[in-house]
Amino acid sequence: MPKEKARLMMLWIFLPAFNEANTLPSLLTKIGNFGGRFSGPYRIVIVDDGSTDNTSEVAMEFAGRMPIDVVRHEINRGLGETERDGFEYVAERCSPEDILVRLDADDTHEPEYILKLIEKIWEGYDVVNTSRFQAGGSQVGVSTYRAFVSLCANKFMKLIFNISGIRDYSCGFRAYRGQVLKDCVSVFGNGFIQLKGLGFTSTLETLVKLNLLGCKFAEVPFVLRYDQKRSQSKMVSSVTTLGYLMMAILYHWPFGGWRVFYRELRNEYARDREQAVTRFHWKTASRSALHKIG
Repeated sequence: MPKEKARLMMLWIFLPAFNEANTLPSLLTKIGNFGGRFSGPYRIVIVDDGSTDNTSEVAMEFAGRMPIDVVRHEINRGLGETERDGFEYVAERCSPEDILVRLDADDTHEPEYILKLIEKIWEGYDVVNTSRFQAGGSQVGVSTYRAFVSLCANKFMKLIFNISGIRDYSCGFRAYRGQVLKDCVSVFGNGFIQLKGLGFTSTLETLVKLNLLGCKFAEVPFVLRYDQKRSQSKMVSSVTTLGYLMMAILYHWPFGGWRVFYRELRNEYARDREQAVTRFHWKTASRSALHKIG
């Protein structure tokens, strides 16, 4: 990894967490070991979504010896609002050349892949995804039924949204260029993650919104270590499936859906980034309440 590039940026590591007191010590220790090999500064942002265990206490204990910021929701709001708050927190503080990596706090995402994500960003990509479905990727500890459902869901997302460079739409382990994260939050505002109350839908929605902006995507293969998960699963499949269906409608709705409303954004952003962000910021703010549903 080029030391000069690493020193010119801050690496932000975002962990959404809910009742992960048992898994955070293992994950944060791994991140600390990774940080020792990384050539530049890094900072961890943990958003504790109203945990009923001592997740925040564990995070604060590690904050005494690692660069950690802890943001806490007093009540559980769900992954959508947790991701929105984390992305907004970093977007407000990061520089355009910084990189944000978001991974799960349940120890199923190995920090060793972060270097590969960063290297892809340095190749010129805006968003780099980890993928179970690229050659060399896989998942360990996932039942045959759940693996089949996940594969079908990702094929559905590919059919509906067809984002170039993406095969794994439902894995939240990703790297984002600071500039596009800041611009996306500015353009979409509170609607960056619009379907906040519908389970894990936000993981897909961030990809869709960044694609509307015109981002360039890539993937690196990785192994999902579900066998290392010690906390209970937070996903309610029926709610998340409903969210996917609602997003498909909101995206393709012919009377002001996302694809129609933002059809000029990609080209304008490529021509003049600042002008496009300013114009679509105000255009988004003027949308009717009906179009802001979610």
